[in-house]
Amino acid sequence: SVNISILIVAVVIFLLVIHHNFLSLSDFLRRELSDPSPLGLQPIDFIPAAPQRLTDETNDKEIAVVIAASDERLGGAIAAMNSIYQHTRSNVVFYIVTLNDTVDHLRTWLRSPPLKNMRYQILEFDPRVLEGKVQVDPQKADTFKPLTFARFYLPNLVPHAEKVIYVDDDVIVQGDIVELYNTPLKPGHAAAFSDDCDSTSSKVAVRGAGSQYNYIGFLDYQKETIRKLAMKANTCSFNPGVFVANLTEWKSQNITKQLEKWMALNVVEELYSKTLAGSITTPPLLIVFYKQHSSIDPMWNVRHLGSSAGKRYSPQFVKAAKLLHWNGHFKPWGRTASYAEVWERWYVPDPAGKFNLIRRHSEAYEAK
Repeated sequence: SVNISILIVAVVIFLLVIHHNFLSLSDFLRRELSDPSPLGLQPIDFIPAAPQRLTDETNDKEIAVVIAASDERLGGAIAAMNSIYQHTRSNVVFYIVTLNDTVDHLRTWLRSPPLKNMRYQILEFDPRVLEGKVQVDPQKADTFKPLTFARFYLPNLVPHAEKVIYVDDDVIVQGDIVELYNTPLKPGHAAAFSDDCDSTSSKVAVRGAGSQYNYIGFLDYQKETIRKLAMKANTCSFNPGVFVANLTEWKSQNITKQLEKWMALNVVEELYSKTLAGSITTPPLLIVFYKQHSSIDPMWNVRHLGSSAGKRYSPQFVKAAKLLHWNGHFKPWGRTASYAEVWERWYVPDPAGKFNLIRRHSEAYEAK
């Protein structure tokens, strides 16, 4: 009877300890999720447990990957993340930037079996941070995509990280993302991009691209403000859809403030080119990082797959690419995109069925 009493006391103490630890953990998580982030970037959801497959201690370092996820392109972001996750054994954590009305849809999708062990944090982006910095044409308000500016606010998205990778939602990764993460950045450089002139992608002419490979394709050199910068018009541009950022340098140089400065100036002076590129996110980056960025391996941003419906790369080259980028009109979730079958290998069906409907509408639009 004495042994039974001792056993009962031990069990009670054990249960009290577990209860105390559970309450402490719950309180910690509540504090973590309730702390407001600056600039309207609010953590929504987080899975803190590392994947069970991580057994090598050298893989414990967090590899932060930032990706924007708009509702109409959510399937693209899901496929991109799945391809990254399945090709690495490293401790990748996705920081998914989205809008409030997309959070529930995204959270449901991430519960799909192929994705359930992924580590991620959902961040809500408040478009109000762009007020006074972006001029929206009322007749083209539907074309304004605030999430394209999320990459400008990387230190606010991942404040604890020293280094992050940013990727667009129209990519598929076929290599180990840690290789891209380990891209060496020169002293004083806050980011590394793939230069257009030197990239593997530029070896084949892109129909309609014109001088998008040069600064003159993005900036209006008739404006005095641009001319005073003394940036050569034929300087090779770079693609900001995939890049590695040193956030220590980013914060030290106030890169975000510099980008916002040029955004606001464009609202007043219309500094961006209207002839070819049509991008409103690339020009500020080109100005701020003029001759002040490192380079990533061009095989880590093989792009322009979405520039035309035809296959502009050989199957052997596509297979060898570390990262495929469907920038351009023809997205891989559309029927006419080149090598859409490669993208489909990593696509996880939408459990809510919403993206499938959007995909059919997209195909009908492209067929017109």
